[in-house]
Amino acid sequence: MSSRPAPVTAVSAPGKVLLTGGYLVLDRAYSGTVFALDARIHVVVQQLQREPSEDHEERVVVRSPQFRGAVWEYGIRRCESGGGVQVTQRNDGPKNPFVETSLNYALTYISYVADSQDIGSLSVTILADNDYYSDPGQATDQRREKSQFRDFGVTLQEAHKTGLGSSAALVTALVSALVVHRTMHPDDLIIARPKLHNLAQAAHCAAQGKIGSGFDVAAAVYGSCFYRRFSPTVLERVGEVGSPGFDERLFSTVEDLDREHPWDAECVDVGIKLPPGVQMVLCDVDCGSETPSMVRKVLEWRKQNRAEADALWNELQSNNDKLRYELRRLHHHHHRRRDPDEEAAARETIRELLGRARRLLRSMTEKSGVPIEPRVQTELLDRVSELDGVIGGVVPGAGGYDAVALLVRDEPRVYKQLEEFLSGYQSTVEDDFGGRIERVRMLGVRQGPEGVRVERDLERYVAWL
Repeated sequence: MSSRPAPVTAVSAPGKVLLTGGYLVLDRAYSGTVFALDARIHVVVQQLQREPSEDHEERVVVRSPQFRGAVWEYGIRRCESGGGVQVTQRNDGPKNPFVETSLNYALTYISYVADSQDIGSLSVTILADNDYYSDPGQATDQRREKSQFRDFGVTLQEAHKTGLGSSAALVTALVSALVVHRTMHPDDLIIARPKLHNLAQAAHCAAQGKIGSGFDVAAAVYGSCFYRRFSPTVLERVGEVGSPGFDERLFSTVEDLDREHPWDAECVDVGIKLPPGVQMVLCDVDCGSETPSMVRKVLEWRKQNRAEADALWNELQSNNDKLRYELRRLHHHHHRRRDPDEEAAARETIRELLGRARRLLRSMTEKSGVPIEPRVQTELLDRVSELDGVIGGVVPGAGGYDAVALLVRDEPRVYKQLEEFLSGYQSTVEDDFGGRIERVRMLGVRQGPEGVRVERDLERYVAWL
């Protein structure tokens, strides 16, 4: 592969909504339908021209300039015995495991496959579309006021996420930008998606400290799709960066060369879209939840109540399959012939299936003691579902107090009505998990089927570089 870098490489990857399959996607026996969003994480990579220094150390400087003090400077070192490339943070301040791990994995892979071992020093800029965070601050730099990116006015630790999958989008965009920058022509990104998927999955799992289901990374790479997780054994042999033979094991995993443990994730119907006339709207409740702890508790409950849990899992899977079928059928009706009665009947069926999914998730909430659909979310979804033009909604993914997802008629009057209703909304019920909704904000994000991509318009980034 060519290792001659372009002057600037920009890559972006989308967030996600797991409309169906929350918790089920952790088990290969089940599946989920994940929609990519038009909210994206952008990564811009440039070669860094540094003044000559005594140590001649290659460095990577990573900035997330929308946040206060979000700068990480790393030294690059090559480990002995094929241990790969490892970065070490040189400046004070909090660590960022997703950035650091992504650098370790991407630079190790690049060093293994590129014609030259010379990585050079790099400048990396990370920019997030505004809807990833609940409380954006006001821009203080006049050059940036007209940018599509907002100055959030807080530190990264103080920012409230809306639950769109920022870590998976970040890891995917970061490893892809580095690999494209150092090893390939930008036009080759599409055919390289399987390798970028495998690399991003490996890095994301390592950064999390566990092997997750990977649906969020799959959406970040491929876009909207039907997803079945990969077997955990695919990544179990990679080991730690710095351990002997890490670079070869990572290369074998990314290139899918291990015949005993091949990648078996299923990403089907890549680029699926919602039916014409139907759109997804996300409503942020500015609470947030800790997904890993919720997942652990649900899995522990399932382990202790296997028969009851499996019966609930199977009901959810059956309902989710029907919902996916109805969405496809509505899409087909629209393109075949526009029969208003048939389309109305299909939307009503979708409404009923969303309602049944919620009932099953509330049952899981009660049995597991985990706030998958807490009462304040139930109240919100019940009330917005009564509005004309709202087909129905769910608390997507792992649930909790993240943004709710609604399917609505794609009409200006529906958005206006929904925005007016939410403008003064507050929860009135006593929540079973102590949550309270003081404010609801309709996010501007919509479904966007495209996954990772090279960005050609570099002017949008100039004010932030």
